Amino acid sequence: MLVTMKKAALTVSLLFWGIIYVLAQNQFPSQIWHKGTIFGTEGQTYSGLVKYDLDNNLVQLQTDRISTFTASNVTSFEILDETYGGIRKFYSLPYSLNGDYETPIFFEILTQGDDIALLCREYIATDSRNMGPYNSMMGMGMNPFWGPQTMVGYRLAFNYYFFKNNQIQRYSLKKKDLFNLLSGHEEEINLFMRKNRLEHDKRGDLLRITAYYNELNKN
Repeated sequence: MLVTMKKAALTVSLLFWGIIYVLAQNQFPSQIWHKGTIFGTEGQTYSGLVKYDLDNNLVQLQTDRISTFTASNVTSFEILDETYGGIRKFYSLPYSLNGDYETPIFFEILTQGDDIALLCREYIATDSRNMGPYNSMMGMGMNPFWGPQTMVGYRLAFNYYFFKNNQIQRYSLKKKDLFNLLSGHEEEINLFMRKNRLEHDKRGDLLRITAYYNELNKN
């Protein structure tokens, strides 16, 4: 009996530390350091480990020390996101988040063409969806980066924007507004979406739709 209890205690202990390890690895992109480069407003280039904070529009560089930059003294930065794949590029652009006045803030650029660019700003949102009794207790529940991602009751979410006619317009995630923004090729885009089973409110799908629109405008 005592041996059985010891084995059970060991199993629980290993499970606990296994969960802690998984949680430590399952961090959101803004919570970890990435290899990257920061480009200053006066032509400076800084390379090292980069960590970003879109809520406060800050980006940090780690070399032999940690330096902090604001969106006002950075034109852009890029990171190699080894967890979710590929080079991600962020630009500092003037925009009014609260409707008062424009100030430089960071946008990630997803795709761009001669007529329009798709931008986004990620944030960590509270979310209890997909969190069953086990996941709610243990704090796990991961989904792919391109869809809703949950972890300890939180998920990675995005606000999307279109840069068109030298203006940044926030996208409402309504399909009719998407067609208004991508005007001139409604029939082709609608067919493209149905053929490829694309949604109007998912990151990867929006990227493909916008890239297709820019290709249509080249012809």
